[in-house]
Amino acid sequence: MVSSRGQVRAYDHGGGVRSLRVPIPDNPLGFTLVYVVDTDRGPVLVDTGWDDPGAWDVLVDGLAACGAGGVGEVYGVVITHHHPDHHGLSGKVREASGAWVAMHAADASIVRRTRETRPEHWYTYMANKLTAAGAPEEHVAPLRTARRALPGFAPALPDREIVPGELLDLPGRRLRAIWTPGHTPGHVCLHLEEEHPGGLPGHGRLFSGDHVLPEITPHIGLYEDPDDATVTDPLGDYLDSLERVGRLAPAEVLPAHQHPFTDAPARVRDLLTHHEDRLTGLLALLSTPLTPWQLAERMEWNRPWAQIPYGSRNIAVSEAEAHLRRLVKLGRAEAVTGSEPVTYVAA
Repeated sequence: MVSSRGQVRAYDHGGGVRSLRVPIPDNPLGFTLVYVVDTDRGPVLVDTGWDDPGAWDVLVDGLAACGAGGVGEVYGVVITHHHPDHHGLSGKVREASGAWVAMHAADASIVRRTRETRPEHWYTYMANKLTAAGAPEEHVAPLRTARRALPGFAPALPDREIVPGELLDLPGRRLRAIWTPGHTPGHVCLHLEEEHPGGLPGHGRLFSGDHVLPEITPHIGLYEDPDDATVTDPLGDYLDSLERVGRLAPAEVLPAHQHPFTDAPARVRDLLTHHEDRLTGLLALLSTPLTPWQLAERMEWNRPWAQIPYGSRNIAVSEAEAHLRRLVKLGRAEAVTGSEPVTYVAA
């Protein structure tokens, strides 16, 4: 379906499922695919997109254009995970329609914490964390004086909890939640347990959020909580979750970015191989002791380290730490006793 501006507003996937390309401002991903699922009580959205006036206009126009009856008719919003390009517009949709908003308890906890955390507390935590990771002072210094609130610091509180394994409240449809932690602690995929409208072989369709994407790998960083020192293993969680999705073998995957695809088991194998190869490559780098920052500088990214923007470097260091935690848990790497900041070396 095409609007008068010549921009794609909606795509019909058949079987009462459509998608809207809701733009993400100043982001190479370009857009979030917001899915519109018809139910006996009105449309239900899977994710909503970034909280931005232009994104809101696209969402509202798209809902009207695709025959969903407009944003005021939305019955519910199911959030795959709390990130602002997925959850950002949930509050506005609820205000416009009275729709409920559902999210897994682990991510709902992050939303509550985010709303209650003062920006200066978050910046102090990040400065200390990066210092401990070996970041140079010139990188850390701006965080010590920053006070501006970051995007997504006032996300909408969900009304309902998504319980893994249970069917969601979509009258006339069978949508079951699959807990897939890794990208976030409460990330869920949503299994539409209905025959594929095009007759493709497999078990229904899977709204995969950011868990499984067709051409890129999702960020796997640390679960950030300024007031919790629990040592998590998000990469281990992610790899376990991938295998769960591979065994599900859906006929088609409907991801939150890029485009739909088939053969989920093959894509899962590719992702598992990618992370195993990356862990092996990191062990070679750890032939000499390195801090997480030094490891991130040497890892392979989509551009040279010198060209990676400031904020993206923070994300890269978090991903390096997630991989280090996995290697330590597997006994393949260890912290060097007495090092400050802490360095790691292959075991």
